[in-house]
Amino acid sequence: MSYDPTGLDPQRTINDLKELRALTGDENGAQRVAFSDMWVTARQFMRDKLADLPIEVEVDEAGNQWATLVGKSDDALLIGGHIDSVPNGGWLDGSLNLLAGVQVMRHLASQGTPPVTIRLVDWADEEGARFGRSLFGSSAVSGHMNPDDLRNLQDKDGIRLQDALERVGVNLDRALDAKKQLQNAKAYLELHIEQGPVLETMNLPLGTVLGTFGVERHSIRFVGQAAHAGSTPMHLRRDALAACAKLELEIREIAKRNGGVCTMGRVETKPGIVTSVVETCDCLLDQRHLDADALAKMLQEAKDASEKFAQQENVSVAWTRLWQIEPILFNEDLRKMTDEAIQETAGASHRLPSGPLHDAAEVARAGVPTVMLFVQSLRGLSHTKLEDTKPEHLVMSVEALDRLAFKTIEWMQKG
Repeated sequence: MSYDPTGLDPQRTINDLKELRALTGDENGAQRVAFSDMWVTARQFMRDKLADLPIEVEVDEAGNQWATLVGKSDDALLIGGHIDSVPNGGWLDGSLNLLAGVQVMRHLASQGTPPVTIRLVDWADEEGARFGRSLFGSSAVSGHMNPDDLRNLQDKDGIRLQDALERVGVNLDRALDAKKQLQNAKAYLELHIEQGPVLETMNLPLGTVLGTFGVERHSIRFVGQAAHAGSTPMHLRRDALAACAKLELEIREIAKRNGGVCTMGRVETKPGIVTSVVETCDCLLDQRHLDADALAKMLQEAKDASEKFAQQENVSVAWTRLWQIEPILFNEDLRKMTDEAIQETAGASHRLPSGPLHDAAEVARAGVPTVMLFVQSLRGLSHTKLEDTKPEHLVMSVEALDRLAFKTIEWMQKG
């Protein structure tokens, strides 16, 4: 089908985003945490925006909300995003994907029955901000979620994930039944703010995403011996924090050597008083890379370094894997079409990996041809009320997604 931009209204997407910000945010930012009352309000907002279209809306067993524009074929083009946010989050993260998708569906519907079925999905709890488990809904659909691993997860108030799900009508033990939603899926598209500084540094509004980084996430415990801070000579101390501190500095070098990223996001010490040498030090390590071999090498180098530093400080060290996902490379045909759509919209495109995880990774793991496109983030900031993108770039992002959707439909029809 030939592309005609008539009927596409990107400014309406920006207006909808501002309306959603006013409805579900406060002076600290977005408050659409998954399964909360504000999240429920945001979902109703989405349904209201679709109410005037010939679209069917349903919620699957994992809590994902699907809006379907039935086409001449059951073959489905999926466009996805997430309405949930982190606490005090930004106004674009997740919601841009969906509200731009609404405009694409509106444009397609204005041209009559599309040749394929178009489905817009709001994934449940992409962020994992409340219970620490990201990609809940999309991992259920991909079949990569084990309900028993999640059953007893609790939020900061002691509420179990299972109970929070039941409150919004989701039975954890039936969540994997949502896999049937991908039965006719032939392609998946996702627009997202970059959440990083690369495009802004290059003075480019849009970019094609190569894929998502693989992740190794571990808890590391160093154990030494508590001793009086005043009476224990320095050379006789078994200081668990000293070994951890050395590792924190070394993971930076490991990342630089291998072209990845490593982050020690939390360190906790016991007994945690100023008058005692640290006996136990627990830290969390996150490592990411687009290449599986390089990611494995970073992990082994970090483990080797921890053993060396533990020996130097006369302490022990133990590792526990918290989570792992392999690198996901997106479909090359779709990446080429994304480049084309961006070039037609903005004049130039750039290919870059995604450091943050996205629902697109789970869809790709399920075998559905997938691609993402990024729009520039000002100052590279996200997960904060300071998150922002230039209005003209938002307009371009909606148009590029729309062009990509039309190209993808043609690609699907060629089989």
